Amino acid sequence: MATRRALHFVFKVGNRFQTVHFFRDVLGMQVLRHEEFEEGCKAACNGPYDGKWSKTMVGFGPEDDHFVAELTYNYGIGDYKLGNDFMGITLASSQAVSNARKLEWPLSKVAEGIFETEAPGGYKFYLQDRSPSQSDPVLKVTLAVSDLQKSLNYWSNLLGMKIYEQDEEKQRALLGYADNQLPDLEDLMKRESHSILTPLVSLDTPGKATVQVVILADPDGHEICFVGDEAFRELSKMDPKGSKLLDDAMEADKSDEWFATRNKPKASG
Repeated sequence: MATRRALHFVFKVGNRFQTVHFFRDVLGMQVLRHEEFEEGCKAACNGPYDGKWSKTMVGFGPEDDHFVAELTYNYGIGDYKLGNDFMGITLASSQAVSNARKLEWPLSKVAEGIFETEAPGGYKFYLQDRSPSQSDPVLKVTLAVSDLQKSLNYWSNLLGMKIYEQDEEKQRALLGYADNQLPDLEDLMKRESHSILTPLVSLDTPGKATVQVVILADPDGHEICFVGDEAFRELSKMDPKGSKLLDDAMEADKSDEWFATRNKPKASG
């Protein structure tokens, strides 16, 4: 039995340089750690690709008490086709709004004090032009679902999330983890005949902790990765060299030139 909390959302990125510029300079997040891998993840963390890839964690503070973004970059993939499932991330940051205006990053006003913008690749963000009322400016992730009641049953009754708000007329709900306990997820999903994308597996990160993960899929196919707490706390410690490691990796990345000299486009994911 273990207390659960939402850790991060994964973005697969085709243009790492522009994406880092958005998260670091527009949103104002910091690079928490950066890791390079020579071959694909055995739990398909980087998608269905076997080649070289990198993972960059960015956020407004340490992963231990902040919700962060994971930027997954596959060296041979230039872009990814967006589906209709990810609706956006909402955060409260007058600084991000100010940064966007200063850098002339496109902003669209959608309500009083709320602006819509896009990260490279088309991922939507909603910026509330105010100071956050909590230490973490990230407020929520919005996902589209095909059947609200079926999704509520999965996320609340099975995964243990608390329903904070529910609007039957507008067919939407707000959920999150409170101080609750969950049973063994893999056994539970087997009993309930729900999808297990990756059964319990141990993942190594060179020079860092080995973590155990189970990856599930909700009724709409949204992937949810659960990781062991103790090892993850060791793995996710903020690396003061993370930003430099990322900058060095981007400078050394000649994949665009390699494809250009051969008159070939990078693949689409």
